[in-house]
Amino acid sequence: MNDQPILTIRAVIFDLGGVLLRTPDFSPRQRLAASLGYTRPELETLFFGGQSGTAAQLGEISTQQHWEFIRQTLGLTQPGFERFLEQFWGQDEMDYALVDAIRSLRPQRCTALLSNNFSDLRRWLVEKWAVADAFDELIISSEVGILKPDPRIYQLTLSRLGVQAAEAVFVDDFLHNVEAARALGLHAVHFQNSDQALTELRTLLGEF
Repeated sequence: MNDQPILTIRAVIFDLGGVLLRTPDFSPRQRLAASLGYTRPELETLFFGGQSGTAAQLGEISTQQHWEFIRQTLGLTQPGFERFLEQFWGQDEMDYALVDAIRSLRPQRCTALLSNNFSDLRRWLVEKWAVADAFDELIISSEVGILKPDPRIYQLTLSRLGVQAAEAVFVDDFLHNVEAARALGLHAVHFQNSDQALTELRTLLGEF
């Protein structure tokens, strides 16, 4: 007879970019990249990858230091770079319906945001998008010095929420982040679209 306790799901953890904050139309960003002699993947790698992007997401350098590196790499003036940033982020949309669904999980379950991101993200969550209140915990890579899919950032999130791995669900659009969570014993949903993710969550949690 199995004497192990049956664990119910007590926490739901969401990624930000590609899940809550999405870019429905990449064509303007593709045109922006082409105007600078880049493909869109190359431009996004400049933003989020490489030594500077990784250091910024680990909190080793500030967001402004990272922006200055990109500005110099692209050969833009400061006013030109500010216009460039507006265009780069211009198509991003926050999925407020999904955020409301997250709010509806509380207080029966705790919620967290787990994001590889830059040092100004918390301010944006509070001031620009006004979604920080949907989460009990905000785990931002640049604040804790760990990037997904490092197991330590999942373990830190679980610790802050006060739950075991089997009591949590993690939602992310990158499969390698999902697989890393599953390897630690979390339930996980590979986000493809909002309807699909909510359907899978309802299966795991029951109707909400």
